[in-house]
Amino acid sequence: MTRVALVAPIEQRRELLVAIAHNAHVELDLPYSPGDGPDEVDKAVDAAMTSGSTAGWVGWTPAKELPALTEALTSVGAAVVPLGRPRGVQPPTLLTGVGTSRAGVSRTLVDTYGTVPYADVDPSRMAGVAYVVMFGMMFGDLGHGAILVLAGLVLRSGRIKKLASLKKTWLFVAGAGLTSMVFGALYGEAFGPTGLVPVLWLEPMNNPIPLMVTALIFGAVLLAGAYALGTINRVREGGWAYALYASSGAAGAVLFLAIGLLTWGLISNLSPVVLIAVILAATALVFIFIGFFVDAGGGPTGIMQAVIELVDTVIRLGSNVVSFARLAAFGLTHAALLSVVWSATTALWQPDWRALAAILVFVVGNVLTFALEALVAGVQALRLEYYELFSRIFQSEGRPFRPWAPVRSADLHPDSSSERPLP
Repeated sequence: MTRVALVAPIEQRRELLVAIAHNAHVELDLPYSPGDGPDEVDKAVDAAMTSGSTAGWVGWTPAKELPALTEALTSVGAAVVPLGRPRGVQPPTLLTGVGTSRAGVSRTLVDTYGTVPYADVDPSRMAGVAYVVMFGMMFGDLGHGAILVLAGLVLRSGRIKKLASLKKTWLFVAGAGLTSMVFGALYGEAFGPTGLVPVLWLEPMNNPIPLMVTALIFGAVLLAGAYALGTINRVREGGWAYALYASSGAAGAVLFLAIGLLTWGLISNLSPVVLIAVILAATALVFIFIGFFVDAGGGPTGIMQAVIELVDTVIRLGSNVVSFARLAAFGLTHAALLSVVWSATTALWQPDWRALAAILVFVVGNVLTFALEALVAGVQALRLEYYELFSRIFQSEGRPFRPWAPVRSADLHPDSSSERPLP
């Protein structure tokens, strides 16, 4: 994103604005909230900065659009002057991949959390993959997953008008259904423990501990990725010095690594690994403390605040890892509910009128379990994304790039400048 000055002879200022509006790749810094009303061009004309016979505006434009913008303004006797980026001013974020593309669909998840700062890495695709995998682990059932895939395809088709506003979410729904089918095959679940598919990995109800360990390992991998992205973002935001002392940067990543090594060393009874882990943890805690102390402004109050935040960081780090145990817990809940439904169905089944009752129990039980668990899995996966991952990746929030493009106003009033006196 490039900071630019847009200048023209004062009598050509309206033509400059009309060209900018048609170009639709410039965000103007205006002293009011831009709109799209019939008087928008007139308001922007009045907001021009003038010096002698020259009028100008300042704004932002994507670097790749500079040649086209220069050509458009040159044709009306105006010019574009690239400027240096002001210190402490965050450029707007240009959102790419909108609409029905994969990038746009994935970004929906991040956008509900906040706008990615311009300097930061956009984790949309990685966040989308992590979300559907976590959902599938909690909602593992081949039959229920197939229903979600079908629902996603129906949303994509747009045939149901009332659901047209949800069309852009189709890839999330279908992706969540696909991962649910994969985990359902691993668990041997198809509308419950019906025996329709073999168990490829483990049965959740009979193997809760391996499932729990898998969830914690998967959570640790996601947290490691979040720390890696967080470190990159801290470097981009404030340089290596900032990243080195940040709890969501290099210092936090080293502390997380130290806890992992400490756990491994204690479980495997490896004294050298434990010693290395302790040294790394102590070093990381010192750097994190210094970072908190500087942010707090120093002094006795700064020491107290830094100690409190340091303790909170350590506690949160442990609780964040444990939070991923919910992937196994809700997976077990889903399996348990379907197991109850299947047990009731088989208990009622007899080759007489009770067969109808068994079918009714099976259908209603699956519908209720599907509705309840889909909601729970969706919310819990979103919670893990927000609180455990995004809180480390992002430290600040950006703002979206909003090009000034009141084309309608410019087309309606191209020559109104001749009717208005120049200020």
